[in-house]
Amino acid sequence: MSTRNVFYAQSGGVTAVINASACGVIETARAHAARIGTVFAGRNGIIGALTEDLIDTSQESAADIAALRHTPSGAFGSCRYKLKSLEQNRAEYERLIEVFRAHDIGYFFYNGGGDSADTCLKVSQLSATLGYPLQAIHVPKTVDNDLPITDVCPGFGSVAKYVAVSVREASFDVASMAKTSTKVFVMEVMGRHAGWIAAAGGLAADADCPLPIIILFPELPFDQARFLARVDELVKTHGYCSVVVSEGVRSPDGQFLSDQGIRDAFGHAQLGGVAPVIANLVREGLKYKYHWAVADYLQRAARHIASKTDVEQAYALGRAAVELALAGRNSVMPTIVRESDEPYRWHIGEAKLEDVANQERKMPRDFISEDGFGISEAGRRYLLPLIQGEDYPPYRHGLPDYVRLRNIAVPKKTATHFALK
Repeated sequence: MSTRNVFYAQSGGVTAVINASACGVIETARAHAARIGTVFAGRNGIIGALTEDLIDTSQESAADIAALRHTPSGAFGSCRYKLKSLEQNRAEYERLIEVFRAHDIGYFFYNGGGDSADTCLKVSQLSATLGYPLQAIHVPKTVDNDLPITDVCPGFGSVAKYVAVSVREASFDVASMAKTSTKVFVMEVMGRHAGWIAAAGGLAADADCPLPIIILFPELPFDQARFLARVDELVKTHGYCSVVVSEGVRSPDGQFLSDQGIRDAFGHAQLGGVAPVIANLVREGLKYKYHWAVADYLQRAARHIASKTDVEQAYALGRAAVELALAGRNSVMPTIVRESDEPYRWHIGEAKLEDVANQERKMPRDFISEDGFGISEAGRRYLLPLIQGEDYPPYRHGLPDYVRLRNIAVPKKTATHFALK
């Protein structure tokens, strides 16, 4: 049986565990050398395929590939680049086929979120539409946790753990200073339309560690009067409070509170800066002293405090993607299927890409408390298992010892120069 090569790439915002999925793909492919040839990685996502900028992962040692499991961010570079439809830009697809044919690529693994699933779906259609045999499997990833069908998206469990830990620690800090100083701490987290990450801040408080926390979800319109009344109530009762606000919180008229008027490559509004907006409302409305922080890249890069559950699932989904391809599957995504909450049990499932691409899963209303400012017991039951376990990276000289791959380029085989549009 002849072997065919793999094209693997990372797309969208990176996470603390996307490299664990890369590790799962590469190690599993190496274990099936009788059927799979070389794993080529696209430098900077799908752009690497379009520009024929491929990385030869066979030049990396087994130890370095294994070290990807505990290394954050995207080892091969990522991108925000969405393929247009075949009708809109046929040249892009013809270019992909040209590069894939030149390097005998028969397997395409795209590691990303909802827009990446759309790209993977379009690539999967190359075989039937343009007559090139190719199996395309989407490897799920997104800290936003907004892909449908799968119980959880790799990357989310670790960012949830980071946020929960940070909110708990910051709340302890504010509590100690509240008598004569800061009374309100505002922490902004990611989440454009879905409040999963903000919800994780609710895990900072529990029966053994009661803390006054307010969560602002993008799923619910922001009511300034109700919010300020709740802040005032908590400060007067406890002396302080912490506020976790999603970057995607909207006013009653549907406008993002933090819309900068800029659009990214996918056409999404560039958000960020809602924390000072909320903090200023507290200052003007209640005259309380405040501090605010934006977790930004820190929340998704924090491999040092990653969830062990998240790491294991990320690796398992990378491995499963290769196994699905070997089983002849195409245009699918491996998923996490939850069997039970306590103990948390799960197994690998499968979803059709047509059911995943361009779909967005938001927080169910029953996961949010009745007053809209916290998580419900159902939300806690869903979230808590996902942050369980520690999977610390090795340390050297007091710092995490992460791997930097050599990323040796594959010689180009096509004479065409492709210009990105």
